[in-house]
Amino acid sequence: MSGKDVRVKGQGEGERGVRRGLFSLTRSPLPLPPRGARGFTLLELMIVISILVILAMIAMAQYNRTVLAAKEATLREDLFTMRKMIDQYAADKGKLPQSLSDLQTAGYVHEIPIDPMTDAADWQVEFGEDPGSTGGEQGVTNVRSSSSEVSSDGSSRYSEW
Repeated sequence: MSGKDVRVKGQGEGERGVRRGLFSLTRSPLPLPPRGARGFTLLELMIVISILVILAMIAMAQYNRTVLAAKEATLREDLFTMRKMIDQYAADKGKLPQSLSDLQTAGYVHEIPIDPMTDAADWQVEFGEDPGSTGGEQGVTNVRSSSSEVSSDGSSRYSEW
């Protein structure tokens, strides 16, 4: 035998007896599977892909519901904050603000929030008589979303919140 030949213990010098280097020059010791059982059939692959698509659609529907719930929670919080700041402005200044930008310039809000349902700062502002004025002036009394979509619970439109 040459310097790189290795004798396998317990075997003669027959077909599998001598190996050279790291690879055997003879047959593999493990038998190959039958010819028809080497991979997956097209039907098996289609079934697995179909199951994965169904699971992805379920996950996407849940994701969309979660995003909508987060937008609704943000809308509720923004409306609450702006209404509270309108009341605070009226209590501090003795008159209602003339626009939402008055709240910003007076420092009651850092910036006018973006309506999460329309992705713009296009709030519906309701004006009413200013109870603190003697001349019957008008001012901002309420703010609502400008979205006409129906809420996720189906009870009302976002513009009615």
